[in-house]
Amino acid sequence: MISEVNQVGSNTKEWWIDTSATHHVCLNKSLFISFKEVNNGEKLLMGNSITADIKGEGDVILKWTSGKELKLKNVLYVPEIRKNLVSGWLLNKYGFCLAFEGNIFELTKNKMVVGTGFTRDGMFKLDLIVKQNNLSKLNTNSTYVVETSNVWHGQLGHVNYNSIRRLMKLNCIPTFHIDSNHKCETCVEAKMTRSSFHSVERKTDPFDLIHTDVCDLKSVPTRGDNNYFITFIDDSTKYCYVYLLKSKDEAIDKVMLYKNEVENQLNKKIKVVRSDRGGEYVSLFAEFCSQHGIRHEFTAPYTPQQNGIAERKNRTLKEMANAMLISSGLNQNMWGEAILSANYLLNKIPRKEKEETPYELWMGRKPSYKYLRVWGCLAKVAIPAAKAQKIGPKSIDCVFIGYALNSSAYRFLVHESKNPKIHKNTIMESRNASFFESVFPCLTKENERSSRRDDVVVHEKRQRDDDIVHDERQHQSEEEDVEPRRSKRPRIKKSFGPDFVSFMVESEPNTYREAVTSSEGPQWKEAIKSEIDSILHNHTWELVDLPPGCKTLGYRWIFKKKMKANGTIDKYKARLVIKGYRQREGLDYFDTYSPVTRITSIRMVLAIATIRNLEVHQMDVKTAF
Repeated sequence: MISEVNQVGSNTKEWWIDTSATHHVCLNKSLFISFKEVNNGEKLLMGNSITADIKGEGDVILKWTSGKELKLKNVLYVPEIRKNLVSGWLLNKYGFCLAFEGNIFELTKNKMVVGTGFTRDGMFKLDLIVKQNNLSKLNTNSTYVVETSNVWHGQLGHVNYNSIRRLMKLNCIPTFHIDSNHKCETCVEAKMTRSSFHSVERKTDPFDLIHTDVCDLKSVPTRGDNNYFITFIDDSTKYCYVYLLKSKDEAIDKVMLYKNEVENQLNKKIKVVRSDRGGEYVSLFAEFCSQHGIRHEFTAPYTPQQNGIAERKNRTLKEMANAMLISSGLNQNMWGEAILSANYLLNKIPRKEKEETPYELWMGRKPSYKYLRVWGCLAKVAIPAAKAQKIGPKSIDCVFIGYALNSSAYRFLVHESKNPKIHKNTIMESRNASFFESVFPCLTKENERSSRRDDVVVHEKRQRDDDIVHDERQHQSEEEDVEPRRSKRPRIKKSFGPDFVSFMVESEPNTYREAVTSSEGPQWKEAIKSEIDSILHNHTWELVDLPPGCKTLGYRWIFKKKMKANGTIDKYKARLVIKGYRQREGLDYFDTYSPVTRITSIRMVLAIATIRNLEVHQMDVKTAF
């Protein structure tokens, strides 16, 4: 029995979810990969008591825009029905989870997203890549197949297949078949190597030994004019930090930044640093190590093998970045974003000698893989509310280029934009996006082969809550010069939670109507009431007659979400403000001074309290007048 769907127009290639259907039903015979005729007179009963003849049954493969595939068995062939239906009851029976929220549908299995859908004509339409005469075969006998080795290989930045097998063994990702004879052409092209040297004894405690090296890629500067990157690898955990450099002179600054950050996080001291004899590791660096009691070890002249950990890390990062650039078709000057993304992924992949990942050994918790996406793929990114137009597209075409390390968001390169406030080739960060992981907008048919052969990034000389849109001149990460962990402020440990909990936090409203009509309307109404009560209680204003020839100033509401350290919402804050920019100095106001405590004064007070073992009382003024 199925729902009543025969009263609307049909599209023979689209698929729809039906939670009351007891069978999968298809009206297009060409979509079957296997088929047999049925002439036993069986009929399909629909919700409106109408019956339809069943003409056959077979198997159908659905390919989602995420790149994952879903094989449906025993699908009924009913030409008289108006829509192809996927039975929600059967999916639930085989271990899938169906989630409906607003106009969005999400299908998951083992807590991994398989695909999504959206409402249309009162039903949920599946977001699929539709191909007629689908004759592809899956290399498995399972009834449902949702993961493929190629998709995970791409999501993990073209990491080697042995590492993927270790992730499956550790139950970090779902289990699927990997053909032992399969070779990735991109990896073969990007990772040709020589034989390795023998291994040496490793340290067992974090910070006993830190390997560091500067890698030269100045032949292809990034968009942010970065020419080098420096790595810091802990010998015990193999957890790696990467910073981008415009010049080698910045190396000492990154060393200081790294030391302050990691020692504060793990509450331990760095004991030994090992590097080569490059000019960036002498003079100021030696003085820095001496001041902080760090022993500095050098490699023997012309013997990079003695700093093999750092050299090998550089090679792996370059190989992965090279493969990601080739497979995506992005310009060589995007190598900085690729390097940062590659390091982000490598920290979450177990090594041969240990079952735990570097991330787990460093952070003390298992990493999440649910938010990984194929680097360089197409993404439809929601336009921020402040830049959205009332009429027109609500999303823009972007290219996924990495993970925002200091927030629960992704990084995108704008590929096409019809919005005058968002320009092409700028970088934006957002959590609201729909990914098409098998589509690479920068890899066109004309340049596909040439990009595979010519876009080789590595020519070494020596040896990854509001939406954020950044202007090219102001971006400070990698390509736009915004480097993760570049901030000098004290860093709180990053925590993504079980599955990027912050992704579910909506943008802050800009107007009163947006606030009270949103899904968080009750919370915003309570914040508005609190603000008005405070204003009335403190007698903020008094009613007077308006002087002749004068006009009143307008006002607006400012809405903010106060966040906790773990990224969850602490409270909702609403402030009523006057549009002060319409005032005239000397007529409407005279004094403009507002005392604010300097951060240096706060730091001095905290330092004195620490030295004298005093208690510091912290408080928050809810409303000030």
